This record gives sequence, structure tokens and C-alpha cells, in this order.
Amino acid sequence: MADREDEELQMALRMSLQSSPPEAKRSKPRESGEESVEVRNRRLQRELLASAAEKRITAEKRIRAMENKSASSARPVGAREEVVGKSAAAALGPSAAKAEVGGPQGGMVEEGERRGLDFGEELSSSDVDQLFLMVFGNGVSRDVLVQWSNQGIRFSSDPETCMGLVQHEGGPCGVLATIQAYVLKYLLFFPDGLGKLEANSPLYGLVQRRFCQSPFAATDNFASITDDRKQRKKAVVATLGVLSHHADDGSEFDQNEMVTKALEGLSIESASDLQKVLRVKTYASWTAAFSQVMEKLPVFRSRMGAILFLISALLSRGLESIQADRDDPSLPLVTAPFGHASQEIVNLLLCGRAVPNVFDGRMDLGGGMFLKGIPTSVEVGFLSLLESLNFCKVGRFLKCPNWPIWVVGSESHYTVLFALNPSVQEENELEEWESKIRRAFDAQDQSGGGGFISVEGFDQVLRETNIKMPPEKLENLCCTGYIVWSEFWQALLDLDKSMGGFKDSTGLMGKKLFDVYHFNGIAKSVLNGNIAAGGESPLQRPRLCKLKVSVPPRWTQEGYLADVVTASSSEPAGKGTELELKQPYQHAPLVDCIRTRWPRAICSWVGDAPSIV
Repeated sequence: MADREDEELQMALRMSLQSSPPEAKRSKPRESGEESVEVRNRRLQRELLASAAEKRITAEKRIRAMENKSASSARPVGAREEVVGKSAAAALGPSAAKAEVGGPQGGMVEEGERRGLDFGEELSSSDVDQLFLMVFGNGVSRDVLVQWSNQGIRFSSDPETCMGLVQHEGGPCGVLATIQAYVLKYLLFFPDGLGKLEANSPLYGLVQRRFCQSPFAATDNFASITDDRKQRKKAVVATLGVLSHHADDGSEFDQNEMVTKALEGLSIESASDLQKVLRVKTYASWTAAFSQVMEKLPVFRSRMGAILFLISALLSRGLESIQADRDDPSLPLVTAPFGHASQEIVNLLLCGRAVPNVFDGRMDLGGGMFLKGIPTSVEVGFLSLLESLNFCKVGRFLKCPNWPIWVVGSESHYTVLFALNPSVQEENELEEWESKIRRAFDAQDQSGGGGFISVEGFDQVLRETNIKMPPEKLENLCCTGYIVWSEFWQALLDLDKSMGGFKDSTGLMGKKLFDVYHFNGIAKSVLNGNIAAGGESPLQRPRLCKLKVSVPPRWTQEGYLADVVTASSSEPAGKGTELELKQPYQHAPLVDCIRTRWPRAICSWVGDAPSIV
């Protein structure tokens, strides 16, 4: 297809450069052999178009040659996984809710279609009004709009944090952190070959399992990650019509400068302002979308990048589907008064659904009413400080993603936690047994994560797990008419393994020691840095912190209680064991988030404490 189009375009090119081009019919013959102004203008126009076409052919051949040479090894697993997960990846092709041709998502573009400088279609006033109201609501402040229209998707120029996206404005951190999580997935964990497999391929699961079981771990030499690898991690479908009159050739620096100049004076203060500049296209294939996105990367590096990415994800899912995902569609997706991204936005980018809750599945409230949570497993996960404060409960889908990368949510900011080795997610035999019991217990928990179930539900748990609870212990647990998880867990710790419990006289099972990294993309002064000579300001850059994590054994009641006391007093635990941390144990709000994933985890780091705000 591409070769035939090249031949046709080259033929048109040769015809346009003929020495005697055909002229329009005239009622009278020419009186002179001199070239008229009209003919000369047409000829010059054809020559300019031919020159541009020739440049385009050369550039496309060079791109295809580079792609063939690399065998597309760095590409994502599939269109549904591209960079921001299954939902935002729909901007490239297949989506959870297919966009209608000619509908609000713009015109369908088939693979191989020549688009030139076509930046897409303008949305109707009603579509833009619906979109703007859904995102910002009524009475949005100018400050919030400024935040969302002044945040690009750019990598840090600092060598120590060059794998990270920089945030300059408050508000869009939920979008940037989720993109960051998927960027890290591809930068760190995809060796050559794995990226060629589709997510629904049987080979993908096999390769992924083998990869997780292998001794391979990503490198922490983030400065070695090339710009080419980083640029291939973003994809959107929305762009700006104000750029349609500017040439798209030239160096990367020239393109960035062109976009910056084109956006001078642009202000988004209303839906009508957005309609004037927004252009949207829906792509029929990942290949077609990838080609266009690579050409338009400067647009997404620009100050409008974050809002364009969010709009792409929303339109890919479909505005009606977005509203159906939510528990309360009347609320804006960007929360007042500070313009933070809601949990619905983060969940949309993580799992492809704009659900407002973080538990697994949905919670039946009776009477045909229910609350919506995460419907399926995800590529990258989510941890919340609010869970450590007992305000919510994050389900296993988000806590145990396919890759060891988590968006971390605090009261006002989103950051990213990740490990270089997938083995941090592996469970030993007893951990797997505990997980199975907890899943069975949670399946009977109708309290919304309160941690208690009915006697009938408890009987079902015991049958499913084949736990042989002695009559006296069973009576003690059921005497109040409901069973609390903490009391059930204590009984299991004192129950022998042969009966389905966790009683272990050695106390050595389950010991873990590993490293994680925390990335906060918001640019702040480096606290440990020195002010440059001449009174210059301190370096402004994102922050990357390495943490050593120790998870002590928990299989005896005495050991469990000792670990709880130790963790709260910040004194070393597990004395006498072979695995000990050299640094003193430290605490920060991030540690509370980590403990929601690895209970009783003890952390240490060098330098400033990791910040989740």
C-alpha cells in the first residue's frame, strides 16, 4: 500500500514539473508567447507543492528505514497499552468505546492515508460545551484554566531525573504521573522482542511470566535512556488548529520554537475558546496514529500538552461512556477549588474506565444501586495515602499490577513509586496462601472495605479455603454475629499450618529486602544543592529518591506483634536474622503508602525524605 502510494505521488510530482504543463482552455488564442502572470503563479505553486512532496517522501522513507532497522522493538505491546494504559491508548486505535465515524471524535483515518498538514476536524459547539462542562464544570476559576493550559509533557533535562516528566503547574499532576508510570514501564522493563507481542496474545503472558522469573532487572543508569526511546512513549489524537498554517518540517528545535510562537497570546477561558483551536481525529490503527503522533510531538511538549492528552483520553472512551462510568456525573472531573485531577481521571488512564473508586469490581448497595470500582487487572497500579488513614481501601487490581510501578496519591498530589526488579511482587507459598484467604474474605465483605463479614459469609470462607478451625476458636470468632478480619488473622497466626493456619516456630518465613524508587515530577529547589556563584537561584528539578525496604516475617503471633511495635518505634526489627538494613529506619508519609502494599514494611533512604506533596 505504502509503495503504491509513493509511486502515485512521485508520478504526480513528475507531472507537476513538466516543462509544458497543460493550461486552462481559453476562448481566444494567446497573442504573445510570453508567460502570463496567472500561468507563472500556477507554475510556481506547483513547484512549491512538488518540492514539499519530495521532502515528505524522503522523510517518510528515512522513518520507515529506521523502523525496519529497529524492527519496532521499542514499541508498546499493543494499541490498548500505549503509554497511558488501556484507556488513553484508545487515542491510537481500538478503544473501550469505539468512536463513531464523523461523530464527536472527528473523522476516521485509515492506515496509509495521506494526511499532510491536516490537523483534524473542529468539534461542534455542543460537543465542546459538553466536554468543557464535564472537565471543568460551571464557574471554573481562571487560575485553574491557566494551570491546565500551561503544562507540557516534557522530560527533565537534569541527568539524575532525565527519565521523568517535569511538572511546573499544580493540577495536571494526575495526568502526568499516570503517563510517567507507563513511560517507566516501557523504558525500564521492555527488552527487545517483548514489545512486539499483543497483550491478548497467549505468548504475552508466557513471556511476561518468564521475564518476571528471570534474574533480569532494569538499570538505574537513567542517563543512558536515549531521547529516541523517550519520544516513542506518548500518543494522543487531539491537537491544535492554530498550527495548521505553519510548516512541519525542520529540526526538532525549530519545531518547538514554531509551536511556542504559534501559542503566543493563546488563552483558554471558555468552551468557545477551546473550540476555536481544538482539532481531533480518530485513527483506525495504531500504526497510523503512531506516525502522526511522531510528527506532532512538539505540540504535546508545548504548554497545551497535558490538556490535549486528557481530551484525547476522554474522547477515546467516548463522553457518554465516561458519564456512564461515574457514580455522580454531575461533578466536574477537575476538582475545585485547586484544579486537581480527580480519581476518575487517574482511573481512566489506568484501567480505561472513569470509575471513581479504587476497590475491585463494584459494591452492591441493594435496591439496584451499586458503586463502581476497578473492573480488571492493570498494567501499572495505584497506592493511596488515604488508605493508611482508613478513608478508602485500594483493591488488589491496583495494588498488584502487572509491572512494579504505582501512581501514589496523597491529599493534593500524585507521584510515582517503582522498582527495578519485577520480583518484588512475587509471593512465597505462605504469602500466596494469605492472599487467597484474604480474597475469599473480601468477597464476602459487604461493608465497603470495613473488614468484617457475617457468620454465613465466614462459613463460606472456611469452605473455600479448607481451613479447619477448632470449635472453641470458631465459637469465639462468631459470638458477636460477625467476624472481623483482624481477629480472624490473629486466629490464623496461632493455627498450625497443617490446619490451614500460619503457625511457624522458625519465624523466618516471608523475609523480604528490596529497593524501590520514588519520583516526584514537580520542579522544586534542590534542598541539598548549593546556590550557584553570582547569587543565581538553586537548581529547579524533579526529585528522585531511592528507598531500601525491609518486610519482616509475619508468620508467628509473637513476631507479628514485635514487628508492629518495632515499626512504630523506628527501631530495628528481626535481630539475629541474616538480612538487616545498615541505615536507621526512617518514616515519611510515603512509608505509610508503601505499607498498604507491604504491611509492616520498614524503609530507609539517604538525604532528604521523599515527598508526596
